[in-house]
Amino acid sequence: MRWKRGSAAKMLLTGTLIAAVIPLCIDWEMVYASSTTSGASVVKTDQELQNTLLRAMNQRLGQIQFVYQGKTNQLKGQLKQALEEALESDPYMNYTIESYGYSYSGSSKSANVSVQLSYRETAAQTAYVSRQVRSILGDIIKPGMNDHEKIKAIHDWIVLHLKYDETLQKYTAYDGLSSGSTVCQGYSLLAYKMLKDAGITNRIVEGTATPRNTGMSQLHAWNLVLLDGKWYHLDTTWDDPAPDRKGEIGFGYYLRTDAQMKKDHAWTKSYPAANTPYRDTLKQLIRQNDSRKGFYKKLERDLEYQLYDPSQIVSSSAQLRSKAQAVIKQGGRSLLFRYHGSKEALVDDLQDLYRLGVNSISYVESELDETEDLRVYVTWK
Repeated sequence: MRWKRGSAAKMLLTGTLIAAVIPLCIDWEMVYASSTTSGASVVKTDQELQNTLLRAMNQRLGQIQFVYQGKTNQLKGQLKQALEEALESDPYMNYTIESYGYSYSGSSKSANVSVQLSYRETAAQTAYVSRQVRSILGDIIKPGMNDHEKIKAIHDWIVLHLKYDETLQKYTAYDGLSSGSTVCQGYSLLAYKMLKDAGITNRIVEGTATPRNTGMSQLHAWNLVLLDGKWYHLDTTWDDPAPDRKGEIGFGYYLRTDAQMKKDHAWTKSYPAANTPYRDTLKQLIRQNDSRKGFYKKLERDLEYQLYDPSQIVSSSAQLRSKAQAVIKQGGRSLLFRYHGSKEALVDDLQDLYRLGVNSISYVESELDETEDLRVYVTWK
């Protein structure tokens, strides 16, 4: 498993209010306000402050200067909150900003404010992302598709067309689309943009993830998707095989619950709860027996949900041989099954397959979510 890295922390530079002792006989508040309003926009409310910042960000301005008219004793907190709320209102912008800072000076009722911003993506690059996303969606989203089909198409496109940036230098959706590689932040940004433009509500989750081979928690980002009124986690980065294997798509982190994700992912911010197993959702959809049943059945197989059928449980060498023989008769050389028993017993039962005349048996086993059994994938020659 590769090291995955999430969004870099944004730098915050605090401002200071400069005040001086002045004679009471002169209305210096009015004098200061008059001297600062010429040629500069005037902001008077928190909403105007947030809107001013967001407009500047959308234009990718590196510096914003304006006059704040009002009580300035809490301006530092107001600026910080306005910046945070402006970014929270636009998730794509939030994770495209590299750093921000601000400074101000003035009196107790008026201040000159300067906000400095730096971006990971230029306005032209964001426009490129928008054009590319429109083009991609035009190719992969077919008339009549519902949200289940759209999410699958978007997930698969991202996994097939991006690879993880091992240099840890590419952070944006633009990087992913223009060069073919990016880190998890770029994956989640592109997924956010594609899902949003396809009409699917989603959010970017920031947190940490712990690759099993290292045991070390690393910064990470992924998506939460709202589907038929229920939230699900979607991690396109961790569904992309590493190192990249052309044409292969993983589904281990496709529409997962909080409980399923918490095995190796964590998040500290408050996000909508994801409590419904997608396999239960698919079962209900398949029972409807509508025109999309074929799609749902294939998706169920891709997600390996058939392993939750009790008939798929193997608990003896005789059962395993029977399943393997059926595959061999069809010319197959691999078998996926659910094993009930110890890892030691599994090895003994796999050794018994040599009685079928096969060679070079190899296997991969892992815990099967929400069961006490093992997921086993065995191959032979």
